[in-house]
Amino acid sequence: MYPVLELVGSSPTSWEDAVRTAIERSSALLWNLRIAEVKELDVKLNDQGKIAEYRAKIRLSLKYDNWKADLGWKVPMVDRLRPAGERPTSGQENPKPSLTERQ
Repeated sequence: MYPVLELVGSSPTSWEDAVRTAIERSSALLWNLRIAEVKELDVKLNDQGKIAEYRAKIRLSLKYDNWKADLGWKVPMVDRLRPAGERPTSGQENPKPSLTERQ
């Protein structure tokens, strides 16, 4: 599973620096970054019609990380991800255990 974020980076000097800025700032807050795809480039103009800022819209994918399970925590599968037949009902005595629960 790979979540994807859409980010906008900016720079007063170039589109490359705008992309670099977006990736560097996001890597300070996120981990397992995988792929950055440049989707759109544009520029912001000042009042005189000159380039004031280069902007790059990127899509950044992250690898899903189940760090809690890796540390040995019991992590139940989210009910909405289970097939309907495996979801416990209110009167069910012994629901099927989650596939991701650790013993």
